[in-house]
Amino acid sequence: MAVMGTTPGGEGPRRGPLAGLTVVDLTRVLSGPYCTMQLADMGARVIKIERPGHGDDTRGWGPPFVQGESAYFMSINRNKESVTLDFKHPDGRKLLDELTARADIFVENFRPGTLDAVGFDYGSLQARYPRLIYASISGFGQNGPERDRPGYDAVVQGEGGLMSITGSPDGPGYRLGVAIGDLVSGLYTAQGILLALVARERTGRGQYVDVGMLDSVASLLTYQAGIYFATGTPSTRMGNRHPSIVPYEVFETRDGDIVLAVGNDDLWRRFCRVAGLEALAEDARFATNRDRVLNYEVLRPLIAQTFVDRSRADWLAALGDAGVPAGAVRDVGQVLTDEQLLARCMVESVEHPTTGVVRVLGVPVKLSDTPGAIYRPPPRLGEHTGLVLQELGLNPTRIEELRQAGAI
Repeated sequence: MAVMGTTPGGEGPRRGPLAGLTVVDLTRVLSGPYCTMQLADMGARVIKIERPGHGDDTRGWGPPFVQGESAYFMSINRNKESVTLDFKHPDGRKLLDELTARADIFVENFRPGTLDAVGFDYGSLQARYPRLIYASISGFGQNGPERDRPGYDAVVQGEGGLMSITGSPDGPGYRLGVAIGDLVSGLYTAQGILLALVARERTGRGQYVDVGMLDSVASLLTYQAGIYFATGTPSTRMGNRHPSIVPYEVFETRDGDIVLAVGNDDLWRRFCRVAGLEALAEDARFATNRDRVLNYEVLRPLIAQTFVDRSRADWLAALGDAGVPAGAVRDVGQVLTDEQLLARCMVESVEHPTTGVVRVLGVPVKLSDTPGAIYRPPPRLGEHTGLVLQELGLNPTRIEELRQAGAI
């Protein structure tokens, strides 16, 4: 796990596929920063605009803090430059416009209409900068009767149906252990920006990318939506079982839980041989996946009582040898020290000027010719304000005047 090299100025060379592109990033919290981090990982220059004296809300989210820096903030803001700028101040607006004039991409995740009053809505910027790609993330999208509602991940997980299918059948709905509504919205926004870049190569014009968190979460329903469309009946919470595949869930062994994924009838027969359950393989009630789904309540206890007789390691070895998909239910620490993930460079380190070496997740998309990289630590609040404003032609005296005026 090597420390990524940086230049004396704090930045290594950008060589990813988005090198040469500049992003003005007005986002905060999670959905937007997750999107812009992906762009930055792939070589784009991301200038993160933060409120003077306060910054992104997540700078205050914790514990844990490392030397005063929020672990939450650092997890999603690497490879970016931080510029403090108040765009409600006339001078701040002028500076933001100058930055936008030089940018390829503008990303924001305010409530719809928030930026209209200061002239940084899509219509205003598109008229001035027709090649600009403008991306908005909001809770419920830019149109529709719910457009003005604020977007919070837990709310969207509930209203998007995920909580109705997550948890035990006799308990309350559960929020996923990660903010999946924020994260998938960030992923879709990055995808939309890349698609808009492809289109701009053909047309010479930018366009608007509108991503709603509710839309994003609903899109994940996939086969659950298919079940509803086919039957008219919404799915309910089923614990760890799958509505259409059996056995496909968590089982308890003698010393830990495993996930078993028997996805077809051949795997079912192989599993039965490994488990010493050959009689079940010959039982007409369980011969096909359809039969196993229909007879789940009878089948599951027969499988469960077999698993508790052996250790998790024994089961995983035997199932692996037979080619039956299975895995351990691991905690986060076990995952982040896993040899496979380390071999895939999914845990990296970068030198931070305040905290020292910071470990971060790696880049999951592996490109053979133009790979992404982690070349810059998460920025301190306003760390790059002076440097970026000097690029706009401001001298140190003027920068200090703007700072005293509260514009930056």
